[in-house]
Amino acid sequence: MSFETALITGGNGNLGRLVATRLEAQNIKVISFDLPGTEGPETEARYDVDLGDIRDHNLLRKVFEDHKPQAVFHLASMLSGSSEANPEAAWEVNATASIKLMRLALEFDVGPFFFASTVATYGPDLPDPLPEDADQWPENIYGATKVAVERMGVYLKRKQGLDFRCLRFPFVLSPYAPDAALTAFASNAFKAAAAGTPFAFPIEPDTGMAALFLDDVTRSIVEIAQTDPANLRQPVYNLHGYTVRASDIAEKLRQRYQTFECSFEPEERLVNLIGSWPTALICEGAERDWDWAVEFDFDKTADAMFKLFEAN
Repeated sequence: MSFETALITGGNGNLGRLVATRLEAQNIKVISFDLPGTEGPETEARYDVDLGDIRDHNLLRKVFEDHKPQAVFHLASMLSGSSEANPEAAWEVNATASIKLMRLALEFDVGPFFFASTVATYGPDLPDPLPEDADQWPENIYGATKVAVERMGVYLKRKQGLDFRCLRFPFVLSPYAPDAALTAFASNAFKAAAAGTPFAFPIEPDTGMAALFLDDVTRSIVEIAQTDPANLRQPVYNLHGYTVRASDIAEKLRQRYQTFECSFEPEERLVNLIGSWPTALICEGAERDWDWAVEFDFDKTADAMFKLFEAN
């Protein structure tokens, strides 16, 4: 499926700008929408940058009127930590604003509409590995908002023809992990090791996590958006790269940096959250419908992280 212009909400963030770069490499015009103050050197490459709050429906309408995007990548979101700190704002930003954005896409006949979701939409006591049709009963507001958007996206797809496409990501290892994300600790461990500073893991050493490297995340977002809709047999897909334990990360860092000092100081909220997640997600749907395959296992992920942190 081809499109010439794309709107990326959260487009100046780490994920948004990397998706933008992939699209621009295909000569796709990118309109970036993000909060004021998020501009940087990377935004100079954008076809257009619009600044504002995702809750400003009138401003977003103007973006659609002015630029007529043919695809939407909805990546703007309050993250898990900030969502728990302000549940009311999280619902306004993550759920209400997302649903209004989908309605704008319908009004202006825009599609595909991609939405980034998460394994946090599931609750505790899950089967492992996790099937895509497992019950979703999240125990945090971040997951609840994501479920709400998933449900509304599927509803609008079935009832009004919105070309809604969604990926649920597991634990993502990224050199750019934002501090507001509860799962940023793994990336922060790499950063600390490269800098020669001690690090405390906030989970138990034997805690296993279903994980995916950032490059596989951004590649997959572009891939599903460009897949022929006739091949997509479901609107929402789970992805899984590999299973890694906290102790695996610690050992990999010690192998690279012999003087690296780390400890394990479990924090209850993270133990309860990550400890309840499955260590593997079944992703047969993506493998079947657009030949999706993971490119970065844990060793390749670690090598990529080392190169990025050591280059700085």
